[in-house]
Amino acid sequence: MATDNTSTAASGYVQPEVDVRALTEVLDGEYAEIRDLVRTNLVTYASVLEEADELGIDAFRERVRELVVEMAATGQTGMGFPGKYGGGDDIGASIAAFETLAFGDLSVLVKVGVQFGLFGGAILHLGTGRHHDAHLPDLITGKLMGCFAMTEAGHGSNVQALGTVARYDAAAQEFVVTTHGDQARKDYIGNAARHAELAVVFAQLEVGGKSEGVHAFVVPIRVGGEAAPGVRIEDDGRKMGLNGVDNGRIWFDGVRVPREALLNRFADVTAEGVYESPIENPDRRFFTMLGTLVQGRVSVGGAGVNAAKVALAIATKYALRRRQFEVAPDTEEQLLLDYGLHQRRLLPLIARTYALHFAQDVVRTQLHEVFSGTEDDAQARRRLESRAAGTKALATWHATRVVQECREACGGAGYLSVNRFAALKSDSDIFTTFEGDNHVLMQLVAKGLLTHYAGEFEDLDQLGMVRYVTGLAVETVIERTSAHKLLERVRDLRPGGGEWDQEAGLLDSEYQLTMLRYREEHMLAGVARRLQRGIDQKRNPGVVFSQVQDHVIAVAHAHVERLVLEAFVDRVRALPESGNKVALGLLCDLFALSTIEADRAWFMEHGRLTVQRSKAISREVNDLCRKVRPLAAGLVDAWGIPPEMLRAPDLVGRPEDGAARR
Repeated sequence: MATDNTSTAASGYVQPEVDVRALTEVLDGEYAEIRDLVRTNLVTYASVLEEADELGIDAFRERVRELVVEMAATGQTGMGFPGKYGGGDDIGASIAAFETLAFGDLSVLVKVGVQFGLFGGAILHLGTGRHHDAHLPDLITGKLMGCFAMTEAGHGSNVQALGTVARYDAAAQEFVVTTHGDQARKDYIGNAARHAELAVVFAQLEVGGKSEGVHAFVVPIRVGGEAAPGVRIEDDGRKMGLNGVDNGRIWFDGVRVPREALLNRFADVTAEGVYESPIENPDRRFFTMLGTLVQGRVSVGGAGVNAAKVALAIATKYALRRRQFEVAPDTEEQLLLDYGLHQRRLLPLIARTYALHFAQDVVRTQLHEVFSGTEDDAQARRRLESRAAGTKALATWHATRVVQECREACGGAGYLSVNRFAALKSDSDIFTTFEGDNHVLMQLVAKGLLTHYAGEFEDLDQLGMVRYVTGLAVETVIERTSAHKLLERVRDLRPGGGEWDQEAGLLDSEYQLTMLRYREEHMLAGVARRLQRGIDQKRNPGVVFSQVQDHVIAVAHAHVERLVLEAFVDRVRALPESGNKVALGLLCDLFALSTIEADRAWFMEHGRLTVQRSKAISREVNDLCRKVRPLAAGLVDAWGIPPEMLRAPDLVGRPEDGAARR
């Protein structure tokens, strides 16, 4: 990594200086302008952080709705929509705006996501001109509020099995939408309990007595503020968090909507009752429809990263103010962040947050390229769906872990509601569940790996995937899914079986990448062998898959961690020589080695780490923490979180109190 001439220690290590403003520019990237607009809006409406505690649930919901509409007027929330309707024609900017909004109150964030991401995104991507003309202008301003009615009480992740039915009545040229039983009620639907006038309803389409699978329809659920005829709405009530969002349940009792209510980008029904679609295969049609909604997962992943930044900024600033215990006679009590254990608790999490930030940059760019048509082919869409799923899972798991660790690192003060941890903890917890349960998403990642995003990718359900994989030779699976030709480069990594592993420096990014690549490919081969063995024994493919699910999730996790490290390494390498490059290089090494250390049991079991080298990695992680410690304040300041969003006066002081000690 780069060097800097700011100061030289006796060991020869040159400590870099962090240029906070320049590092913020690196992190904000091409979307600095929209991110600054969001920061300005966050400061303008900073009082919402107090109002979340002070207002009753009904009043807070109304306040959140007001803020969403006022923010929409600044152009912040409409960046992803076409300019002809008042949008910004830039889906990448829309994701960046949403990510930045996660620095503030998360009820506002989720309300924005429901209105403009889910409801608006469904109208935009599943509808055609008639739907765009009718709804987008008022939707973009917030004048028309809507909801995204997919999840049902009986089916969340398994969308293909939804129980709501939309039957076509050819004589009336209408669809009749019906909830068949309580398990088919729409549930947990944001905006439904109070504010939505329209719903995008996902239902089983029946035409001429034949089921054509799940399709989306625009259905009015309120008229003049009251439930529409045939529609029953119930409030979900208080939740663990996000109580500024009005989640509700919806039942439909023979609700009639015109034929034009079908969002018909991928399928339509003629007036006479003939079903038509340019995508002949029903499974492929279904997955194509869902694939257009991938921006929700990209958005939530980015929001998880930024929620983690808020928690880490508070905990780090507190650790730079709070003193505890003298370490020598007649000395001042020591700052928390000068303790090795405290460094171990926080600094690897800062490194992982930076890593996930750069990984999010990659998936956001892929989303923008696919949806803007720059790289819009089937393979690109499959890669995007898989990467978005995996990044969302790792980022939101990370957020949950970070908020808890940071709360603990702030002791009893962190438990007070006046500080942000209570809200962060309760409001971000659901991130691991919505826009796809993380474990289900990781199975999607593994499916792409096992089939190498084959042409049959969309057509394969769980059983089909097992049959597909086991129908190939295991060697073929490994060859088709191999990310790198490892053996050509590394030869034999077994202890004593080759010199490269023993001689490679721990801070060599090629060594770090090779370790993560090897783990991924070894796990992938193991899953393929287990699947094949089960089929060779004539066992049921579904049972076989179920019994290796832990291995499936493990390989997906290994795959995404490898992608995250690659994104971080690539970003650091691309930077010009500077103190910031050195600092990011330290963080990159810390992320890589702490990741290997966390899974050292696997690496040792599989002959990739000797006991001596494992101990050396732990020593190196400790040394990296010591090197990062003087940079900690600058590294969290570079995230550009407005001081007003660090609502933790007992922990970091008030914005007017000045900068934290360094």
